[in-house]
Amino acid sequence: MRVLVQRSLNSSVSVSGEVVGSIENGLVLFVGFTDGDTEKEIDYLVKKVLNLRIFEDDNNIMNKSILEVGGDILSISQFTLYADSKKGNRPSYIRALNGIEASKLYKLFNEKLGEYVRVETGVFGADMLVSIANDGPVTILLESRDNNEGKAD
Repeated sequence: MRVLVQRSLNSSVSVSGEVVGSIENGLVLFVGFTDGDTEKEIDYLVKKVLNLRIFEDDNNIMNKSILEVGGDILSISQFTLYADSKKGNRPSYIRALNGIEASKLYKLFNEKLGEYVRVETGVFGADMLVSIANDGPVTILLESRDNNEGKAD
């Protein structure tokens, strides 16, 4: 499982010209799954996202989590996080989990985050337009497995 985290001042996602999710101060998450991902990986990355200290404290040091600043999350499904472009110029997405299973894990991931913060989402599998005011900019890639192999930490 991979989650690309971006700190955001305000962001939204639209499908067919209609805004389906938006946040003010918080995090935009691009979320991708691969074979072998389970609730264990979800639990690990939910905890990591919620406790990631990338918001500034009173001394302008990134020392606060989304829980401490009261931010929201905009979660976007993103199978292309598992693109492999080592051979040729057209990426392969063979490592991305099939849509049926990925959809179930994505829903569970958002439900677990939603126990702690407000979560807005895009539409799984839809063609989406995501608008992000990346604050910092701060962008961090989180993975549930070391070097894409093995078990969740």
